Amino acid sequence: MSRVYQLKPAARAEAALDLAGQLNEQQAAVVQAGGGPLLVIAGAGSGKTRTLTFRVARLLREGLSPDALLLLTFTNRAAGEMLRRVEEVARLDTRQIWGGTFHHVAHRVLREHAPVLGYAKGYSILDREDAKEVMGAAIASAGLSVGPRRFPKADLLLDLVSMAINTQTPLADLLATRTPQFAPLEEDVLKVARAYAERKHALNAMDFDDLLLNWKILLAEHEPVRRALAERFRHVLVDEYQDTNRLQGDIVDLLASAHRNLCVVGDDAQSIYAFRGAHFANILHFEKRYPDARRFDLTVNYRSTPQILSLANASIAMNVRQFEKELSSVRADGPLPALVPCRDVQQQAGFVAQRVLELRDEGIPLKEVAVLYRAHGHAMEIQFELARRGIPFVVRSGVRFFEAAHIKDVLAHLRFAQNPGDELALRRALKLQPGIGGATAEAVWNALDARRRGGAGTLDDLLAPDVAGQVAPKGRPGYRRFVDLVRALARPPTRDLPGEAIEKVLEGGYEDHLRAEHLDADSRVEDLRQLAEYARSYEDTEQFLAEIALLTELTAETVSEGSEPDEKMVLSSIHQAKGLEWRAVFVVWLADGRFPSAQALRDRDGEEEERRLFYVACTRAKDELYLAFPVMASPKDRERVVLKASRFLEELPGEPGVYERWQLDEGMGLALPAAPATAALAGEAPRALAAALTVPALFGPAVVKKGSP
Repeated sequence: MSRVYQLKPAARAEAALDLAGQLNEQQAAVVQAGGGPLLVIAGAGSGKTRTLTFRVARLLREGLSPDALLLLTFTNRAAGEMLRRVEEVARLDTRQIWGGTFHHVAHRVLREHAPVLGYAKGYSILDREDAKEVMGAAIASAGLSVGPRRFPKADLLLDLVSMAINTQTPLADLLATRTPQFAPLEEDVLKVARAYAERKHALNAMDFDDLLLNWKILLAEHEPVRRALAERFRHVLVDEYQDTNRLQGDIVDLLASAHRNLCVVGDDAQSIYAFRGAHFANILHFEKRYPDARRFDLTVNYRSTPQILSLANASIAMNVRQFEKELSSVRADGPLPALVPCRDVQQQAGFVAQRVLELRDEGIPLKEVAVLYRAHGHAMEIQFELARRGIPFVVRSGVRFFEAAHIKDVLAHLRFAQNPGDELALRRALKLQPGIGGATAEAVWNALDARRRGGAGTLDDLLAPDVAGQVAPKGRPGYRRFVDLVRALARPPTRDLPGEAIEKVLEGGYEDHLRAEHLDADSRVEDLRQLAEYARSYEDTEQFLAEIALLTELTAETVSEGSEPDEKMVLSSIHQAKGLEWRAVFVVWLADGRFPSAQALRDRDGEEEERRLFYVACTRAKDELYLAFPVMASPKDRERVVLKASRFLEELPGEPGVYERWQLDEGMGLALPAAPATAALAGEAPRALAAALTVPALFGPAVVKKGSP
C-alpha cells in the first residue's frame, strides 16, 4: 500500500520589497521598471549586481514563476552569487531559475532539443584537448600535417573556426584579415574545417562553440522550438551585455522576439574584448533594434574618489561612439592622481617598487595594491624589480613573464648557443621545428652528446653525419634552419648582444612558428620585442641569461617580520582586471605605441577601444592612482629614443588639473638597488635624460617626490 504525499510550493510573500534605504533613485527606477525592452547603462562601481539582484527579486515577489526567468551571465560563479543574493532579499527558493553562462544554458536547452538537429541523446562535449585531437586528425587525413608550405596548426585553426562562429563571419574573410600569411591556403583550410565539423557530428559530439551555434539554429530555423523557449522564458536578463559577441546577441534577440521582456545591463565604456569577438554594436545599437526600449543610466559610483572619477570622466569623454554620461562619487575627497614620467623602464620599475613599500607602511596592505598594464611584456622589468626587493606578487594575467612558453622557447635558443652541452635547451628548441618531435630531438642529443664525451661537442657537430642523420627527411629543412640560426647566435658580435640575438631568433623562423600556432601571435611577438629591448641593457648574453635564471628562482614569502604569509600585491593585464578593484593602482607604460598599442591606432574604433581600456584601468582604483611611463627606450641596436606620452594623458585637461605631475629625484631619495641591468643603463644615460623629466612643457609644473631613502 502506498500513500501520496503532496508537495506544495513555498508560500509567496505578498508584501512588496522594501527598497527604501537599500537602493538609490537610479537603481530603484531599474528595479521597478515594467516589462518590455530595457537598456541599463551601468557605470563602473555603480552597484550593477545589486540592481539586478533586486530586479529579479521583485519579479519573483510579484508572481513570476522562477523557471520563467532566464539570467545570462559570463561566469557561473556570477550567476550563483546573484541568485544567492536574490534568495536573501526575496526569501524565495531560486533553484528553478535558469541562470548561468550562455554555454551552460545552451547545454541545458540542447539536452532536450539536440535530436531535432540530428544528434542522438547523450551527446558528448569536447574540451579543448579533445577538440585539438579531432582537428589534428582532420588535418592529417587531408595530408596537410607536413608539407612544402607551413600549414596552420590545430590550435590556430580551432581559434579561427571559433572566431568565425562567434562573430558570424565567413572563415575565408577571417583568414584574409587575421592570418593573411595563410590566405593562399584558403581552399585547404576550408576543407579541413568542414572535415572537423563532420568528424564531430559523426562522434555525436559538440565543442563549446557548437553549443551556442546549435542553440541559435534551434531558435532561427525551428519555429516550434523557438515558440516553446519563448513561452518558457517570460523574462530574459543579460549581465555584462557589452561583452556579448554577435552570436550571443542574435540568441538573445531570438529568445525575446515574442514577449520582448528583455533587460540588458552593461557599460559601453567598458567594452574592451573586441580581440576575442565581443560585438560593441550589440549595446551601442540596442535602441535601434528596439525602438521602444527604455534606457536607464547608473552613474553614482561607490568605489572611487571624486578625483579619480574626474580623470576617468575627462578621458572617456574623448570617445565619439558612446552613451554620454558622467560618473559621480559618493566618497570623500582623496589625493589627485599622480602622473609620473620616468627616465626609462628601470626607473619606472624602481618607482613602482618603492612606492608600493611606502603605501604598505602607510597602511595599505600589499593585496590592496595592483599594477596594471596593456601587454604582458610591460610587466617584465617590474617583476624583476619586485623579485630583487623581496616584494611578493601574484600575476593575474597568466604565468610570470619568464615562465611563458614563447619566452622560454626563445631563451632556449640563446642558452644552447652559449652552451652546446645544454640538453634541455636543445630539446626544447629542436621540437619547435616542423617534422621534429621528441624522439628525434632525443636521438640528436644522444648523438651529439656521444661526440661531446669523445672530446668534440661544438655547434658544428650538429652537421656531422652521425648527428644530422638522426633527422628524418621531413624534418631536415627545419633542422638545417635551426643549425644555421644557433651558429649565427654563437658568432661575434651577436654572441654578446642578447637583444640582437632575440631578434635573430624571431626572424629565423620563430615568428612564423607563432603565427602558425596562435591567433594572438601579435601580442607574443610584442612580448619578445619587449624582451629584446630589455636585454640590450646587458653587456653580454651570459650575464643576461644568468640573471634571468637567478631571478626566476626567487620567491618572496614575506616582506618583513609580521606580514601576512599570503599577502601579495597583484600584477595584471587590464583585460584580466575588469570587475576588480584595489585601494591603490599603478598603470604603467603609458606611451604612445605601447598604450595605446600601435596596432590599435590603425583606425578610430581601435583607438576608442584602447581609451575604454584606459578608463577601465583608472576606475579600478579606489583611493590612489599612479600613471607612469618611460621617457626613453632602447628598441634596437642600443639606440635610445624618446617616447611620446600616451595621447590619453596629453588630452587630459590642464586647468583645472585632474592630476599632479611627480618629478622623480634619484639623488634625493629614489635609490634603485645596484644590479647589472640598472648599472649598465645608468652608465649609458646622459645627464640630459634626467633634465628631460623636468621640462615644464611635458605636463606643466611638477611636484617633486623624493620618496624614502
